[in-house]
Amino acid sequence: MKFFRLDLLTLLISLFILNSCKNENTIGLTTGTGTISGSLVDTATVFVNTTNDDTVITSGIFKVPLGYFKDPLLGTTTSNMITDINLPGGGVSQNVSYTIPTGRIYIDSAVLRLKYNSSGFYGDSLTSRYKINVYQLGQRFYSTQNYYNDSKWTYNNTLLGTASFYARPHDTLKVTSIVNGGPDTLVKVAPQIRVRIDTNFIRLYLLTNAYNQLNSNVLFQNVVKGFYISMDQNQQGAGGIMMLQAPADSALEVHIRTLNGTTIDTSVVYLNISQHAAQISHVYSSAVNKVTHDTTNRTDSLVYLQGLSSLRAKISFPYIKSLFKSLGNNVVINRAELVVTAAPGSDIPAYLTPQSNLSLYRYDLAHQRVSVEDASSADPRHYDNFTFGGIYNLSTRQYHFLVTSYIQDLINGSTVDYGTFIGTIDNTNSSSIDIAATPETAGRTVAVANPKSSSPLYPYRIKLNVIYTKTTKQ
Repeated sequence: MKFFRLDLLTLLISLFILNSCKNENTIGLTTGTGTISGSLVDTATVFVNTTNDDTVITSGIFKVPLGYFKDPLLGTTTSNMITDINLPGGGVSQNVSYTIPTGRIYIDSAVLRLKYNSSGFYGDSLTSRYKINVYQLGQRFYSTQNYYNDSKWTYNNTLLGTASFYARPHDTLKVTSIVNGGPDTLVKVAPQIRVRIDTNFIRLYLLTNAYNQLNSNVLFQNVVKGFYISMDQNQQGAGGIMMLQAPADSALEVHIRTLNGTTIDTSVVYLNISQHAAQISHVYSSAVNKVTHDTTNRTDSLVYLQGLSSLRAKISFPYIKSLFKSLGNNVVINRAELVVTAAPGSDIPAYLTPQSNLSLYRYDLAHQRVSVEDASSADPRHYDNFTFGGIYNLSTRQYHFLVTSYIQDLINGSTVDYGTFIGTIDNTNSSSIDIAATPETAGRTVAVANPKSSSPLYPYRIKLNVIYTKTTKQ
């Protein structure tokens, strides 16, 4: 009798939960051959929590983040850049040597050139004034080793160069170009940051104490190692994270003047940069720390999403299977759409624009990232990139994901929810639906999760809208 009462109580509680999660409306779905009568469920329970994203490899990436950004809601983000340095003509696979020019040599200047990537800047580009600092790396950069966003790096704290500037990732510059046999001239170059490097550093390693290190690029790297580049944290304004171009577009330009008798010759020697990595760290606000460390709360009022291997959202649909089981076994999902809305006021100031693209993915049994059925090219029911969704709509302030097949499979039991996530992705990829953690986007979104019904955020809560029909058994 004791167990009978317990089972009855459980049944009554379950019926109460299901009744509170179900809001049915009969609608018409127009198809190419006619209209299907369906019903809408728009109050299915969705649990949402902010969690930390995975660590990522930052060596060999196409866009390298550099900056310091103070986000008023999320906290501060720092991204330092680490590079190698090579003899002229040298690189990962070129073990060259270098011959010192004859005559008396003068080093007029040395400039570190770092080209912007045209996509990916996030932060304040109008009022923040940035200051970049360059140091000598304390350890060699190995091309055969993977470096992660949290890898540890050492450097010599003697400042080799610094530059103050406003972030202008789309503005070209004019620089002086040396012309053989003619006067130097101004030429227009791609958007870039230019940092003057102490000429004594160049003279020491390229001329004065060169010894045998100029006979081999490997020996040169063993001694010189590379550069550790950071953004000064005392900079004016909120700052930002800028994306710099792939390694082949960066170099140290050394302007040399040689005197042979009465002949003066000028030239530019390029010490190439062939490898980059990024060292990324986050100091989160108290609001973010609260939701990421509170393991007892099943759903939050706000959810925080941020690139640079920072934050993502874990979602779940705890009652979806039971909800549709109560409708019978002959239910077909016509359309299921997850709607995520950016929190009002989270994009003030204007440079805090929500991330332009988000992705939705799930874990498999081994807790490896895989695409949901609706985004997987291996599933015949999948959508194309645009239809699947995850693109921010500026007018509605929403992201929409079509998850029809995923929800159908969850209901049928052919798919198990080992973990479902929403995260940031690089918005420059349009050929596939990304699911991997990436350091190549710095954007963020603060979205409404599941606030209490009395909260002013409640109308913007995350929703799973499901349109279904009941079929007649044959």
